[in-house]
Amino acid sequence: MIYCYTKDEKEERCRYESVKRVDNMIDKFIPSGKRVRMLLLMIVDIIVIQLSSFLGLWIRFDMQLSKISDNYLQSVAQYAWLYTLITIAIFFVFRLYSFMWSVAGMREEMYIVMACILASLCQISGMTMLELRVPRSFYCICFASLTVGVTVVRMSYRIGRSLRTSYGQNVGKKVMIVGAGTSGSVILKEMMTSTYTEGHVVCFVDDDKNKQGKFLNGIPIAGTREDIPELVKRYEVEEIYLAMPSAPAMETKKILEICRTTNCELRILPGIYQLLSGEVSVSKLRKIQIEDLLGREPIRVNLNEIMGYVSNKVILVTGGGGSIGSELCRQIASHNPKQLIVFDVYENNAYDLQQELVRSYPELNLVVLIGSVRNTHRMQSIFEKYRPDIVYHAAAHKHVPLMENSPNEAIKNNVFGTYKTAMAADKYGAERFVLISTDKAVNPTNIMGASKRMCEMVVQMMNRHSKTEFVAVRFGNVLGSNGSVIPLFKKQIEEGGPVTVTHRDIIRYFMTIPEAVSLVLQAGAYAKGGEIFVLNMGEPVRILDLAENLIRLSGYVPYEDIDIQFTGLRPGEKLYEEMLMDEEGLQDTPNRLIHIGKPIEFDEELFKQQLDELYKTANKDSNEIKEAVRKIVPTYVISGK
Repeated sequence: MIYCYTKDEKEERCRYESVKRVDNMIDKFIPSGKRVRMLLLMIVDIIVIQLSSFLGLWIRFDMQLSKISDNYLQSVAQYAWLYTLITIAIFFVFRLYSFMWSVAGMREEMYIVMACILASLCQISGMTMLELRVPRSFYCICFASLTVGVTVVRMSYRIGRSLRTSYGQNVGKKVMIVGAGTSGSVILKEMMTSTYTEGHVVCFVDDDKNKQGKFLNGIPIAGTREDIPELVKRYEVEEIYLAMPSAPAMETKKILEICRTTNCELRILPGIYQLLSGEVSVSKLRKIQIEDLLGREPIRVNLNEIMGYVSNKVILVTGGGGSIGSELCRQIASHNPKQLIVFDVYENNAYDLQQELVRSYPELNLVVLIGSVRNTHRMQSIFEKYRPDIVYHAAAHKHVPLMENSPNEAIKNNVFGTYKTAMAADKYGAERFVLISTDKAVNPTNIMGASKRMCEMVVQMMNRHSKTEFVAVRFGNVLGSNGSVIPLFKKQIEEGGPVTVTHRDIIRYFMTIPEAVSLVLQAGAYAKGGEIFVLNMGEPVRILDLAENLIRLSGYVPYEDIDIQFTGLRPGEKLYEEMLMDEEGLQDTPNRLIHIGKPIEFDEELFKQQLDELYKTANKDSNEIKEAVRKIVPTYVISGK
């Protein structure tokens, strides 16, 4: 297929080719090979050293050769060879032939100055001891000439690159950098000197009043965050780089809110750790992701400090092929388990995860099994054969609307799948059992949430009568997980819309998959038995805001390019979710973002009897299943009633 360039593309390509020609012209004068470069630099240094000696006399005598005494000329000539050898040796000691001068800065310049000072001191001492007379001002002029000459020689490469940048300043997209600090400066420097980066910076934005109206490497600091929309129009900005790795999450969100109104492509430098580790570069800039707009600091858990409890243990992850389960497996695999057992009912997910883990951890003792947690015999046989020490129970039906239409399946899989797995863990002496729960278990209005509340009750009951430590981990919606709202929105945007939101005011708590998994793993470390771990997830987010933000981040204008339609709340869906019931209190943990809800007391004997009845009802696929669930979970409100 033959591709025809548009007029704009042809002009852009011509500009690019012209810059490359300048680069090639510069590179022709720079020999390849480390030794050749060093030899060339030494030859130039020898010329500079000799020239500085001559300038020392010439400038001292008003730039008139006739005024220079023959005795002075003879003194300089007699010491020239020794001065050259000593100076070159000093340059080697100060590593002036080892630095990468194409990216040199103030530190390298200081080495040049110190080397030249030492060379001048040696010159003064040597000529004095040899009784070679010259004017005293000769030494000062010679030192200044040497320093300037050596600096100019070593900075010539950067000067050539700067000429290239100036010549090709209109190549690539026009970029605005938000943040005129260290990170912004480093990114600008790389864009100006590297041949592998495209685009050119046209302005900076920074809220520091002391920086307003100033220039950074010739680029104006043109305004504050409030000026971004106007500056985008004035400078015809096409891309915005957010280079503020130390800014709090809420501040980052506010700035991104302003940037999104411009329809520019956005990129962000992820975190302060990259500034501290020296990893700031254009390559570290990534596209803005929806989690950048949550407006809270990401939850960071030092897994190396808490994951000792999985080392050399047999770990079972049910639902291991799912979004949460697979990430659990990845994290566990990196912390030296004795054996990792992945159990899932869906073979395709399990196979994909198996291949990934085999590639990433070839030494891992990995077992991948297919089956259902609803199968009592299958669960008992797995526990009997592999004797897992720790169980992460992530297997569940979680899709709210689908479970409303198939409530018996939710009970069979979630409640009795958990019960059967927990019974096997107790029977075969597992050390810990960690249940993956949800905020929808609090005052549930849908069968999925009610089933998860019963799972928590099962865990509490089992913990009272078992040596196994049973705990539950409760968190909100997980961004990017299977069946979550973000993949749906992305698919709808790819198809040209409309994006569907159930209600204008619906809000949810959100976390990322790594955050959710870190909470689960830390709960396993804190577990003493019977706890319900709850995450402090910050402020809830409006689903409508997420939809609008995602449309903008995709390069479209909400309601113009991509429409948003409101479909109404689905059966069992709340306008807002809760993390705790009224009866539950909060207890702190070593992680200030993780709390423990006080278990709610209930009649265990009655609960067992109700479970027996519920099991029969569910397996009859009875229409009375929701009423049966409400008898067990008093806080459950059946939707539509």
